[in-house]
Amino acid sequence: MTDQAAAAGKSKKKDLVCVTGATGFVASWLIKCLLADGYTVRGTVRDPGNEQKTGHLWALPGAKERLELVKADLLTAGSYDEAVSGCDGVFHTATAVVLIESDPQSEMIDPAVFGTLNVLRSCKKSRSVKRVVMTSSSAAVRFNSIFPSAAIPLDETVWSSIWYAVAKTLAEKEAWQFASDHQLDLIVVLPSFVVGPSLPADNSKTVNDVLHLLKGDGSLIGMLGRMGYVHIDDVARAHLLVYQEPSARGRYLCSATELEPEQLCRLVAARYPHLPIPTRLENVPPVPYYTLNSSKLEKLGLKFKPVETMFDDCIAWFRNKHML
Repeated sequence: MTDQAAAAGKSKKKDLVCVTGATGFVASWLIKCLLADGYTVRGTVRDPGNEQKTGHLWALPGAKERLELVKADLLTAGSYDEAVSGCDGVFHTATAVVLIESDPQSEMIDPAVFGTLNVLRSCKKSRSVKRVVMTSSSAAVRFNSIFPSAAIPLDETVWSSIWYAVAKTLAEKEAWQFASDHQLDLIVVLPSFVVGPSLPADNSKTVNDVLHLLKGDGSLIGMLGRMGYVHIDDVARAHLLVYQEPSARGRYLCSATELEPEQLCRLVAARYPHLPIPTRLENVPPVPYYTLNSSKLEKLGLKFKPVETMFDDCIAWFRNKHML
């Protein structure tokens, strides 16, 4: 926790906040961060009684005293009404889990939009919620059919316009329209590829992508093309900072650095020469050169950890879990 965040949070110590999708990679770290800063947290999960999914949350410092887990489902209308009732703030990190069989519109886009609006409608019904912080993705910025000059970093004014990022983009745009129509104080954090230790028992896709790379398979990282990278702890702290800062408004890109896939591979391989990390990759898609401008978030006091620290922490965690 930064000194700035700790100082800013003193007036918010007694807040009750809701975190949707509490067992997720980002949500778990956010809950850890919130509990450490003195908040009381109500997390939503699909099955509060599933100890395999929730055990890591109850092991967090302060959880026994200030954590509550309640049942809610993104795709069930009104299921968040009780979860957000009485809360001062809501962190919407949950993403609808769907399997794409044949129709991306009905199986991916519609659930993403419905799930987001489902949470926001509950927030609007509650008279206690003062601010909503939503987790989106840099994918809602960086997949554009027309890139500006490579010398101009992409910032929060840019929206993705091609199919790959359409679910994230449409869900976020619908959220902004709802917030505007109903005078809801909404802030959105847009992380890039998140790297770092994982709290949940089951690895997220990004954690598994990194593990595959460290074990010698760079195909998953390669498929991403040029990508931004950010430490999981920085993502959690970013959510807390924008919640605590009264002047915070709009979207906040959250990316420490941007690298080509082979650039990343060479950097990590040089740091860990005993690991079978490939330094040459095949079938890397031709993603245009870009950088992400996260200065808006940095002005709130966030200092990003370098990519070396991201992978040092992640590799140490893998080793501790006997995955490497």
